[in-house]
Amino acid sequence: MGRLFLLTLEGHVYSCKYCRTHLALADDILSRSFHCRHGKAYLLDNVVNVTDGEKEERIMITGLHTVVDIFCVSCGSIVGWKYEAAHEKSQKYKEGKFILERFKILGPDGSNYSIAQEAHIGGSDGDDA
Repeated sequence: MGRLFLLTLEGHVYSCKYCRTHLALADDILSRSFHCRHGKAYLLDNVVNVTDGEKEERIMITGLHTVVDIFCVSCGSIVGWKYEAAHEKSQKYKEGKFILERFKILGPDGSNYSIAQEAHIGGSDGDDA
C-alpha cells in the first residue's frame, strides 16, 4: 500500500467523526435541509479525502438516483454519498454533488450530531424545495 496524502483544509472544517480527517469546508455547504436514515445531512459542492464506492441505483424520497457511497480515506468509514446521476429532471442539480451525513461527521466546533427523533426511517435523501 502506498503512502496516504491528505488535504488539510483551512477555516470552518467538517471532519470524520471517527478519525478527524478533514472532509469539507462550511463554505461549500449548498443545503442543510437534507435528511438520511440517521437524521440531518448536508448537500455540498466539494468534499476531500474520500474514496468512491461502486455505482448503484437507489430509490430515494426524491426519486431514482445513481449514487456512489463515499468513504473516509483514513479510516474507511462511510461518511455519505455522491450523486452521479438524477433520473428526475427536477433533481438534476444534485449531479456531481455530495451528501455528508451529519451523524458521521464532526462540526467545525468539534460538535457531534446525535440521532434525534426527527430521523427518517426508510429511504434516505432529502429536499430543500
